[in-house]
Amino acid sequence: MQDYRSVADAVAEEIRTGRLRPGDRLPPQREFARRHGIANSTATRVYQELARRGLTVGEVGRGTFVRAPSVWSGTTGPALTEPAVGRVDLELNYPVVPEQSALLAEGLGAMLRPDALGNALRPVGTAGFPAVRESAAGILARGGWRPDPARILFAGNGRQALSAVVAALVPPGGRLGVEELTYPVVKAVAARLGITLVPLAMDGAGLVPQAVEEAHAAAPLHAVYVQPRVHNPLTLSMPEQRVEHLAEVLARLDLVAVEDTVWAFLRDELPPLAAHAPERAVLIDSLSKRIAPGLTLGFAVTPPALAGEVAVCLRSGGWAPMRFALEAAHRWQQDGTVQRLVEAKQREAGVRQEIAARHLAGFAVQSHARSYHCWWELPRPWRADTFVAAAARHGIGVVPAAAFTVGAGHAPNAVRLGLASPRPDVLSQALGVLAELARSAPDDLVGD
Repeated sequence: MQDYRSVADAVAEEIRTGRLRPGDRLPPQREFARRHGIANSTATRVYQELARRGLTVGEVGRGTFVRAPSVWSGTTGPALTEPAVGRVDLELNYPVVPEQSALLAEGLGAMLRPDALGNALRPVGTAGFPAVRESAAGILARGGWRPDPARILFAGNGRQALSAVVAALVPPGGRLGVEELTYPVVKAVAARLGITLVPLAMDGAGLVPQAVEEAHAAAPLHAVYVQPRVHNPLTLSMPEQRVEHLAEVLARLDLVAVEDTVWAFLRDELPPLAAHAPERAVLIDSLSKRIAPGLTLGFAVTPPALAGEVAVCLRSGGWAPMRFALEAAHRWQQDGTVQRLVEAKQREAGVRQEIAARHLAGFAVQSHARSYHCWWELPRPWRADTFVAAAARHGIGVVPAAAFTVGAGHAPNAVRLGLASPRPDVLSQALGVLAELARSAPDDLVGD
């Protein structure tokens, strides 16, 4: 008689190679037994073995389904030895919490009815529809500020919203002021649109408003891109006095700021720049960090005078949203899922920062308890490029300061560590390896 383990191995191989995919339903056990020429009792043991391995999950009244892999379960991850057998990603930074999938699945149940699903798969414009604009206003609200739902436009994702807003504000050949350390995608967007980026000085409180005035006086700026809250990569959040000062400068110079708030949900007690300068700021945001990396939806809260041009850029770029994402976001906001995920991710950020603080104690690290990244000024004699290469030899990806630097000036001798993507145990192991690297000297690696 065929051993149940060998049958389970065969099914596991189908899952590994993709012939059976996450969400596929296995046949009822009697049918499975008939197909494989085994006893019903053996089929039962096969299904139990697959569940024990974490490959399938049974749902009462529905059947047995292939389970999707999770960052919170499964193998222990890369060994972090040389040669590396895997890779720990501290470059991309997408927060996931253990309860995330269950919360999101519960909210989507009503959308699986044929009538609701049919409606969710219809096309939609950049303005969405009234109910989803109300929900979006609730998602974006923070620090006592809530946007006017009529001012909200939607894009397929946050990068599309950013591209459309920059294209609407800055003509080809124009000048966009940006913090001297900025989100790397802005550099790519500017290059594609033929825009010149002008680096603006920062200090411990963030962007220096006087730097905006000086750059504009030297040659007029068309707009300013800024991350006032949970800055990427520095984790800074501007004090209210600094935000108010920046708003005054924008009004005096007749400039508009592109305010990136993708990470600001982690500091939801702080109002945005748009609260101080509603006619001088276009706020952009997305769902990928706040909800889930695979569900993309971008937001642009625009002053009325700019709404038409931003909408034109969204449409001409082919950047309209998917109605399914709009409907899902609407339902998750209405049933409280969004707020529960935000709170869970704020707590998880604290856990990961504690791991980082434990391993990187004694080094020059800039971070915040409610941030998913940190900025590490490397000790001498390390250079950022050498350290990135050494980390890669151990299977760990980190981002050098040069990726965030604007202009021809020397990039800081630093790296950004994204703390969100690996499981906590893998993150701890990786940071331990990086700390040991930093305590050694680059010459110690010669001949390894």
